[in-house]
Amino acid sequence: RRVSTLPTPRTREGRAALAAVIADPGVALVALDYDGTLAPIVDRPEDAVAHPRAAPALRAIASAGTRVAIVTGRPAGEAVRLGGLADVPGLVVLGHYGLDRWSEGQVVAPEPHPGVAAARRAVADMVADGPAGLALEDKGHSVALHSRRAADPSGVLTALRPRVEQLARETGLVVTPGRHVLELRPPDTDKGTALRALVAELRTTSVVFVGDDVGDLAAVRALRELDVSRLVVCSDSVESPSELREQADLVVPGPPGVVSFLESLAQVLDS
Repeated sequence: RRVSTLPTPRTREGRAALAAVIADPGVALVALDYDGTLAPIVDRPEDAVAHPRAAPALRAIASAGTRVAIVTGRPAGEAVRLGGLADVPGLVVLGHYGLDRWSEGQVVAPEPHPGVAAARRAVADMVADGPAGLALEDKGHSVALHSRRAADPSGVLTALRPRVEQLARETGLVVTPGRHVLELRPPDTDKGTALRALVAELRTTSVVFVGDDVGDLAAVRALRELDVSRLVVCSDSVESPSELREQADLVVPGPPGVVSFLESLAQVLDS
């Protein structure tokens, strides 16, 4: 059995929240982003398989009675498949920033926003006409333009951003930046809104949230406004936004650090 030491959060609030989770795991929630948190950031989104110890660690936490959720920009079912998460007890996956939901093997999703189809066609044209390395990711409820494989990932997105923002205005969507990506998605959907609803639904009183990117800041803001004990964990990398790193109660080194933290927490809950 792997034995590790549970790290100590650097803030008083984080230490109190971790103590609350351990004291009463039945009213606690561990919520995590997927890409960059449970899975490494890779060139092709479809290759983002979770860390091999992620699913066992989450199963152990859930088996101790703590609720586990994934809050991601990916389609919910895709995160379950890539993560090997289908057998995590009681797992809830909120995909598309809360637009769709996986639980107990079923996905519930609304019809796509009417602007997504037009955005998909326009982004496909940008990829076809743009420099090598651009890629379209069709998420169904949103469309993402990736530049990670381009020769100048940041420069390409900077040049294209005015066109993407104009497209958002024309289609009624909003632009959400990420790690070498611009995503067009429906308005009024973010991880903060999704996490608020889930906390209310589950009636949790303590929350651990783990994220790595700009899109996770909305969840952090929501937790600070809710009447819950909260521990914010940053899955850190050279690409993580400084704002998330600064606001986190605990910083760990990427998915391996996240998994080690989860394993340590599971051991304490099981003791």
